[in-house]
Amino acid sequence: MSFPLLTATAAVPAVGAVLTAAVPAARRTAAKWLALLVSLVTLALAAVVWAQFEPGGDRYQLTESHSWIKDFGVRYELGVDGIGVALIALTALLIPFIVLAGWHDADPLETSSKRWRPTQGFFALILMVEAMVILSFEATDVFLFYILFEAMLIPMYFLIGGFGDRAHTGSDENAAAQRSYAAVKFLLYNLVGGLIMLAAVIGLYVVAGNFSLTEIAEARANGSLDMATNTERLLFLGFFFAFAVKAPLWPLHTWLPNAMGEATAPVAVLITAVVDKVGTFAMLRFCLGLFPEASKWATPAIVVLALISIVYGALLAVGQRDIKRLVAYASISHFGFIILGIFAMTSQGQSGATLYMVNHGISTAALMLVAGFLISRRGSRLIADYGGVQKVAPVLAGTFLIGGLATLSLPGLAPFVSEFLVLVGAFERYPVAGVIATTGIVLAALYTLVLYQRTMTGPVKEEVRALPDLRARELAVVVPLIAVLIFLGVFPKPLTDVVNPAVQHTMSDVQQKDPQPQIQNVEAAK
Repeated sequence: MSFPLLTATAAVPAVGAVLTAAVPAARRTAAKWLALLVSLVTLALAAVVWAQFEPGGDRYQLTESHSWIKDFGVRYELGVDGIGVALIALTALLIPFIVLAGWHDADPLETSSKRWRPTQGFFALILMVEAMVILSFEATDVFLFYILFEAMLIPMYFLIGGFGDRAHTGSDENAAAQRSYAAVKFLLYNLVGGLIMLAAVIGLYVVAGNFSLTEIAEARANGSLDMATNTERLLFLGFFFAFAVKAPLWPLHTWLPNAMGEATAPVAVLITAVVDKVGTFAMLRFCLGLFPEASKWATPAIVVLALISIVYGALLAVGQRDIKRLVAYASISHFGFIILGIFAMTSQGQSGATLYMVNHGISTAALMLVAGFLISRRGSRLIADYGGVQKVAPVLAGTFLIGGLATLSLPGLAPFVSEFLVLVGAFERYPVAGVIATTGIVLAALYTLVLYQRTMTGPVKEEVRALPDLRARELAVVVPLIAVLIFLGVFPKPLTDVVNPAVQHTMSDVQQKDPQPQIQNVEAAK
């Protein structure tokens, strides 16, 4: 029996979460170092998964399959394609930086109690989320995926509600109420989506007789499984609704600004750069893989919703006064690009969407974490409370600028490649949608540069005059992320080589081919 590598990538952070939570209350620093060590071991295992994966090989590799609930045909079944490998690598890469960035975010304000261990709980919850997200990218059993899809809400709820941002205006009671509201809203929105998905999962079992993604795909290919049109469409809508809430797609997005605004900066990164990617990943793996005809039927409506997300999110980002909420609305716009790329039904669009998931995760992490360092120094999230920061903290301002330029997809930084591919893919099949989507680029430049101008340039405000520049730990967080953004911006081939074969499989699932370019014969025209 071969070594269960995929299980190990999820088991290490899960076991690490338990061990971190068990560290004695007085050993907070030991808990932090343990969490960091576990995250680095997980990153090493993810690198092994990447090295073992063969882009030109079978669609699902490193597979594992064991009986779980035999009476209902539920199996513990894992496998990764190129898209899953890329997102596992993203998750494993970001968690060490999230741990480092949140090094002091959960230090207790009251140290007299020896029983209360907020620091241990904070880092244990982060590792538990990492374990569930990685396993969700590996699951090829629909029921197993559903369990993980819902279970990750529990640690996220406590991270948002129990470890909120300490930079707030008003009383502590008001801040606690806002955190509680954001956490409950996050939980309710996602639970409703999950319950609708559960009904669709049960319906899929009734129709297909099992939960195995590979077996259902084989049955469809050989004609032994023939879903009625209306049945397939209803099941598709049940799955898609849950994924659209998680993504988030307009108009199901309203939980995200509250959650990101009230969470600490590292947890905000965990939400939008890691957890939300499960929604867009699942659209590719489950919506298009299980319900190809229904996916094509729903494409026009989904493209419209994606365009609304792009423009609406960008417009609201322009008008924000809160730094973290601005990044949240920008992320809603970016998720619109990802979903547009998925449902453009072209290889360029879907490759771009997958690259966008990775690149958006890295760029948002860089911008939000630097913003978190800035907010923790000043104690305010309001843009109006800043000014002239680049004169007193030039390294902080410079890294903030690079993170912002990545957010607006500047050429030479990683998001440019993915956004360009999404737009090319959209233009090929839906030219009007491609034109409308480009407005998101203009608005991104507006909200990013205005944010930088108002916070970093101009006269130095008295309240920021004494702000220290980035420290060694903070540089250890930001510099590698910026290096990755530049590397993938000029040399995306390592990612595209892994992703493109998986995209071709997805295109085959929905029986779509790229439109042929219209080449006019100039001589004939004469």
